[in-house]
Amino acid sequence: MRPYATAQNIGTRDTQCDATAIHTAPSGARAYVLLDGIGSSQAIREWTVTAARRLARAASRRGDAEAGLRHIYEGYAADPDREDPYELRYLPSAAAVVAVVVPGQPLQVAWAGDSRAYLLVRGVARRLTEDHNLRRVYPPTATYPHGGNRNRITSYLGGVDDDEQLTREYGHPAIESVTVPLDGPCRLLLASDGAYEPHDDARHDLYAELDDDPLAGVATAFVNLAVETSLRTTAAAGSGVVHSSPHADNATVLLADLA
Repeated sequence: MRPYATAQNIGTRDTQCDATAIHTAPSGARAYVLLDGIGSSQAIREWTVTAARRLARAASRRGDAEAGLRHIYEGYAADPDREDPYELRYLPSAAAVVAVVVPGQPLQVAWAGDSRAYLLVRGVARRLTEDHNLRRVYPPTATYPHGGNRNRITSYLGGVDDDEQLTREYGHPAIESVTVPLDGPCRLLLASDGAYEPHDDARHDLYAELDDDPLAGVATAFVNLAVETSLRTTAAAGSGVVHSSPHADNATVLLADLA
C-alpha cells in the first residue's frame, strides 16, 4: 500500500487548478509537491499540472526542497514573456510548497506563496510554513482585527522578483525553507488555502481530522469537509445580501506517512 494519498474538491470553481505530484529519485529521495494555481482556466490547470511534475522531479533529483524550488522558480522567472509586467499578470502562476524526504536525513520543506505544510505527530498538527500574503505583512491588530488581505499573495511560482526585491517590499524572500528532524512515525500534510482556511476559520482540530486510516479516505473527507464548511460560512455571511451566493475555493491536500 502506498504511504501517501491526494484528494481534491473543485468547490464552486468551474476548473480545478490545484495540482499535486510525487517523484522518487534513484537515490531514494522522494519529493511531495502541491501547487495552488492562481486564477481559473484550462490553461492555468494545464500549466500547474506540468509545473508540479517538474518541481517534484527537480527536488527529488537534487535531494533538496529549496534547491529544487529555486531551480524551477528561476527557470520561469527567466522566461522573456514574463519580463513585461503587463503580460506577467496574464501568465499562469501558482502558490507552491514542496517537501523532500531523504533516507536518514531531516524533512525539508520549501515554499513560495500560501500553500501550507503541517507535520502531524504526537497529537499535534505542527505548521511548518509561514504564508506569503498581506496578512503576514500586516498582521491583525486591535484597530484592524483582520489584518491584511490573506488572499493577496506576495510570492508565487511564476513570479519574477528575487529574494532581495521581495524582502525589501514585503519583509520575506521569494522562497523560504525549513528542515525538521524526524524521530519517529509522523504524517505530512500539504494543503492549498481552499483546504486549510475553512478548517482554520471553524477552529477544527487538524490532527483529529487527519489522524486515521486509510489515507485516501481521510484526505477525501478532509477536502469535502473544507468545501462544506466554506459553503455554510459564506451562505451565512451573505444572508440578505443581494446577488450573494455560497462559494468555495478549490480544495486540495496531499497526505504522506513518514517513518
